[in-house]
This record gives sequence, structure tokens and C-alpha cells, in this order.
Amino acid sequence: MLTSNFEKALTYAHRAHAGQVRKGSGVPYISHLLAVAALVLEAGGSEIEAIGALLHDAVEDQGGRERLDEIQKEFGPEVAAIVEGCSDAFESPKPEWWERKRKYLAHLPEASPSVIKVSVADKLHNARTILTDYREIGEALWSRFNAGKEGTLWYYQELINVYRKIPNGPQGMVDELERVVAELVRLCG
Repeated sequence: MLTSNFEKALTYAHRAHAGQVRKGSGVPYISHLLAVAALVLEAGGSEIEAIGALLHDAVEDQGGRERLDEIQKEFGPEVAAIVEGCSDAFESPKPEWWERKRKYLAHLPEASPSVIKVSVADKLHNARTILTDYREIGEALWSRFNAGKEGTLWYYQELINVYRKIPNGPQGMVDELERVVAELVRLCG
């Protein structure tokens, strides 16, 4: 069962990301956070993991280390650890894309099962959105991404390789991520 802490986190996420939209779509950003939380819960995640899913981008996109400290005070160290483990940057401006992504990939094998579950759910929802958008607008989609088509596809394929090597990870979500990325690669040629 979800408690009032989940409701509190939902309100916090909504406020933290108010006015933010998904890249190139105009869709309110909260839709992504809700989808990631749903994937975590559907994979048997705990309330703490679902709260981590709701807040997973708050540090990276909305306030850095100060935001992380606030999350720890409001939601506890377990949630803060999930959020920190799912963040690839704490400063603004963010470091160069390739550097951030390589560093993120390198830290995953040492990450907690909770971080892995939220990370996979995040990447799965992102990949599904990319696939849907590619079907709608084609190659123009890649202009939304710092690394373009090649870098983005490389990153998702590397994520799958890393997730596959993690024992006791959320393999059902990893399987789905692999299917979505394979379809995207097939369509892109």
C-alpha cells in the first residue's frame, strides 16, 4: 500500500518540475515521472523506490546538491540515495554529454538494486517515448538529443549491456527495454 508519503512526493515532484515539458513535445514532465513510478510499482517496487522514481530527475534538472539535501530531509536517506544514484550531474551547466553518460554507465554495476530498478524504469519509459516519437516525426527526432541518433542509440545499447550483467536486476523491464531499442534500431536502419 502507498501511504501519504507517496502523495507528498507526488506533490513535491509536481512543484519541482512545474512548467517543465518533455523534450520537443510540450508534454508536461510529470507524465514521465508518473510513468517511471508506475513501472517501478508494477515490477514489485516498494513505496520508497516509487518515491525515488517520482523524484529521480529533481536533482539533475531542478537544483543539484541543494535539492538532494532537501529530498533527504523530506523523504529520508533511502530515497535520497536512489535519486543520487539515478543522477548523472549535480552542477549547472552540466558536464559534456559523453563524459556524463560514460560515468553513469560505469557506476551502475556498483549501484543498489533500488537504483537499478528506478534506472531501468526511467530508461524504458524514455526509450518507449523515443520510439513513439520516431514513428511520428522520423529522423527529425534526433535533433532533440545532444548526441544525435548515433550517440543516443549507442547509450541505450550500452545500458542494456550493463543491466544484463547485474545479478537479480529487473530482467522483465530489461527485456522490454531491449525489445524497444531493437525496434528503434530496426526502424532507423
